[in-house]
Amino acid sequence: MSFSKHSKLIFIFWIALCIQCKPKNTTKANKEEPLMKLSDDYVLQFNENFNSKELDSTNWLPYFLPHWSSRKQAAANYEIEDGNLVLKITKEQQPWCPSLNGDIKCSNIQTGIYSGAIGSKIGQHRFSEDCVVTEEQPTKRLYTPKYGYFEIRAKANIEPSDMVAFWMIGFEDRPEHSGEICIMEIFGHQIEKDSLINGSGIHPFGDKGLVDDFHYDKLKMDISEFHTFSVDWQPNFVKYYVDGKHIRTINQSPNYPMQFMIDIFEFPDKPQSEVSAYPKEFIIDYVKGYGLKE
Repeated sequence: MSFSKHSKLIFIFWIALCIQCKPKNTTKANKEEPLMKLSDDYVLQFNENFNSKELDSTNWLPYFLPHWSSRKQAAANYEIEDGNLVLKITKEQQPWCPSLNGDIKCSNIQTGIYSGAIGSKIGQHRFSEDCVVTEEQPTKRLYTPKYGYFEIRAKANIEPSDMVAFWMIGFEDRPEHSGEICIMEIFGHQIEKDSLINGSGIHPFGDKGLVDDFHYDKLKMDISEFHTFSVDWQPNFVKYYVDGKHIRTINQSPNYPMQFMIDIFEFPDKPQSEVSAYPKEFIIDYVKGYGLKE
């Protein structure tokens, strides 16, 4: 095919215009399909698109570890807007557990809860030796998978004092079932103009069968735009992905049911911007969970 000089100039201008006008990654994804192409060995078990006006109580508990605090004190600050869950930290928001965690604020949703009686030390994610159950919780297993592929699509508007995360913890109905698979953990003070540090990996806590294997990866991305973070959790390994790209494989694995934790934190001891903008927001488009066919 041949072009005249004039036609070539028009064609080049048109290509340049198309590139310049290419939309950013802020549009809605296909909520019905994961970013990763999965084999037929996987079956969709959990498909949260936040298309309802209210948070689905069959999927989520809108509190952060309320057994160490209370449901009222640890309640999430959130809205559902345009098919997205928006977890928020506001200026007026109170700390989630002042007696154990100081002035730290948190808005969290989770897919399970387990605790002992008031006064006991039995409960999920015992983050301090001083943790004692102050409000007994009814046992709930809303979604507690054992192995599978899990994916979130999210973005954030946060300050240096903040952190957003998507992680999984053992249901901890037995003390040793307490490991953590962290899929994404982003601190505001580690965000630069065109990159950020994402933390991911495994923490053993009370699981003596695991060793701590946690990593901090510098990624070229803008977290104010939507990105996907996912793991493929198998009996002998956990594979980590960001935007469909394989980041690493960790060759160990918790071998018990785990639950989702999705949250935004504000840490008062971290540096603030000169003018701290509220609300701080963690915006989730969807969360998907795929199990392995039996």
